[in-house]
Amino acid sequence: MDQQTEIELQAAAFRRLQKHLMEDRTDVQNIDLMNMAGFCRNCLSRWYQEAANERGIEMDKTAAREIFYGMTMDEWKSNYQTEASPEKKADFEIAFKENVTDKS
Repeated sequence: MDQQTEIELQAAAFRRLQKHLMEDRTDVQNIDLMNMAGFCRNCLSRWYQEAANERGIEMDKTAAREIFYGMTMDEWKSNYQTEASPEKKADFEIAFKENVTDKS
């Protein structure tokens, strides 16, 4: 497979993952994703931002999230986010430290 085809397939897979998380499974909470998989929608938007910044494209966290979510974080939270249990919040602190803080 040539490099351009590989890049196009990777981009298509990313777009499908984004659609799955943003349209098909809005019921799955970010905290559950982070606790189980070590990443969430916010991580994906951060990786998008980092890729843009590496290419000299200025983009902050807010802009990257709006691009990835297709709406503001306030809109997403209002439409889809539910309150997390104290247990999930405690698990999140561990998952965030292991997968984000300690990886920085």
